[in-house]
Amino acid sequence: MPPRLRSALSAVLVVLACLLAPCGTLAAWAAYGLADTGRYVAAMAPLATDPDVREAVADTVGDGIMDKVATGPAHGAVRLFVHDATRSFTQTAAFRVGWDAANRAVHDAVLRALRDERTDGRPVTVDLAPVTARIKDRLAQDHVPFAHRIPVRHTTVTVLRAQEADRLRKGYDVLEVAAFWLPLAAVVFAVAGIAVAACRRRAVAATGIGTAVGGALLALAVVVGRHLTLAELPGAMRGPAAGAVYDALTATLRTASWLLVALGLTVALVSWLTGRYGRVLRRRARGRTADPATPPRPTRARL
Repeated sequence: MPPRLRSALSAVLVVLACLLAPCGTLAAWAAYGLADTGRYVAAMAPLATDPDVREAVADTVGDGIMDKVATGPAHGAVRLFVHDATRSFTQTAAFRVGWDAANRAVHDAVLRALRDERTDGRPVTVDLAPVTARIKDRLAQDHVPFAHRIPVRHTTVTVLRAQEADRLRKGYDVLEVAAFWLPLAAVVFAVAGIAVAACRRRAVAATGIGTAVGGALLALAVVVGRHLTLAELPGAMRGPAAGAVYDALTATLRTASWLLVALGLTVALVSWLTGRYGRVLRRRARGRTADPATPPRPTRARL
C-alpha cells in the first residue's frame, strides 16, 4: 500500500477512535454507573449532609404537611413550627437512613421498569412503607419518644409517568449496547490506525492528542449539561440543591473525562520524547560515520 494511502487511512481510523472515546466513556458511565443501584446510592449518600439539600427537603416535606393541615389564625405559626421540626429532622441519623433507603427504593423501581418489558404502558411507582419502617427503627434505636407509635402505611408515590418510562426504556436498551461496543470500537480503531500508519510514532502522538481533546470536550459537555439541566427544571426545583445532585451524579464522569485528557497528553508526550531522543541518536551515529578515520602517526625509518 502506498505511504500516502496508508497515512490517509490511518488518519481516518484515528479520528474515529478519538470521536468514539468520549462517547464510549459517556455511555459506560450511564450504563455501569447510573444504572448500578449500589454506585447510585453511594453517590447520593453524601448529599444527606449537604445544607442545601437538607433545606430543600425540609421545605418540600414541610409544604406537604401544611397542605394537609387546615388553615386558621395560627397558620403562620404552625408553618414555622413544622419547618423547624423538619429542618431538625434532616440533621439526624434517622434522616440519613431514610435518605439512603428512599434513593435505593426509587432506583430499584426505575431499574426494574427499564429492564422489564412487561411494564410497558405503566407508570413507575414506589411504596414508601419500607422507607418509613427504616426511619421508625432508627428513631426507636435513638430512643426518640413515641417512635414505636409511628404508623407504617403503604403509600404509593409515582416516580415516572407511563410515557416517560416507555421513552426511557427504549433509550436504555440502546445505551446497554453502546456501553459495550463504543469503547471496544474506539480501541480497535486506534490500534488499527497506528498499525497501518506510514509513521507509527506520529500516529501514536495524534491518537494521544485526539484523546485529550475528546476528554476536554466531554468535560465541557458536563458543564454545559449542568446549565441546561438546571434550566429545564421547574422553578421550585432549581437552586443549589439541584446543582449538588447533578454534581454528585456526574462526579465519576468528570473524573473519567480528565483521565482521558491526562492519558492522551501522556501518550503524546512520550511519543514526542522518544522521537526526539531517536533523532539525536541517529544524528550522532551519522556524525561518527561521516568523520574520516584518523591517519596513523608517521614513524621515522631507522638507519
